[in-house]
Amino acid sequence: MGALSGIVVYLPRRSDDIGGAPSGDPVTLRLGPGQTARFGRGSATTPVELRLDDEAISRLAGEIRVTDDHWQLSNHSTTQSYLVENPEGAGEYLRVPPRRAGAPIPFEFSRVVLPTRRDTTVSFQVFAPDHVYLDPCPDPAGAAGQWGSRTVMAYSLDETALYFLILVALCEPRLRDESPVAVPTTPQIVERLKGHAVCGRLKARAVSSHIDYLAEEKMRISAPPEQGSGGARRNGKREALVGIALRFGLVREEHLALLPPRAATRNHGRETVS
Repeated sequence: MGALSGIVVYLPRRSDDIGGAPSGDPVTLRLGPGQTARFGRGSATTPVELRLDDEAISRLAGEIRVTDDHWQLSNHSTTQSYLVENPEGAGEYLRVPPRRAGAPIPFEFSRVVLPTRRDTTVSFQVFAPDHVYLDPCPDPAGAAGQWGSRTVMAYSLDETALYFLILVALCEPRLRDESPVAVPTTPQIVERLKGHAVCGRLKARAVSSHIDYLAEEKMRISAPPEQGSGGARRNGKREALVGIALRFGLVREEHLALLPPRAATRNHGRETVS
């Protein structure tokens, strides 16, 4: 088995009450086992790590706690239930009732949703990189006990997750031996995946978040040097992701079947698949 190395909590930019324009800065927290983060409206006497600006949300609405192999959500409200959605599932969600302490969350990628008095909800996302799985077979050399610590997976990827689909799309040109083609950009990935059943509403911002998650949490790619443009740094991160995925066989030719069919184009009077 492997242990949960930690989680990433992401709070997007909030919207103004007037016009719905985004305001404030997004918040990203990294929490390891044993660490907690509180969320709510907060105040001078009730500090919170995730500030949610809505009058229907308590000063201290709840808490996230990371354990060795999962994360938990506590609901401090006395009246409101919270939802934990699985954006990559078929409408799966958990309802955490008022005053529920330490509800275990099974999803690798979750959206925590709180009700408000407006026509929109308030939410934040939680990425849990490494869930625990049984070893496929006994491995005396990797088992705990007299042999020392248990062997863990270097790269733990869920092939049913949206981030893996995005990784396959990044690797597709190299897998198809289109060597002169650069690693796809974010708009190209959105266009490539829009025919997939779960990607019809996929946005560029979500693709970028998944790529950052892959690079920082799954592949643990070191941040590129600060010199150069932001675009150059992002391209370097994508190139590194593709390089690791292909060299270590994390993405292979058979994974191309996960992608939607490629669009047909006309070339010299003939219809071909691009």
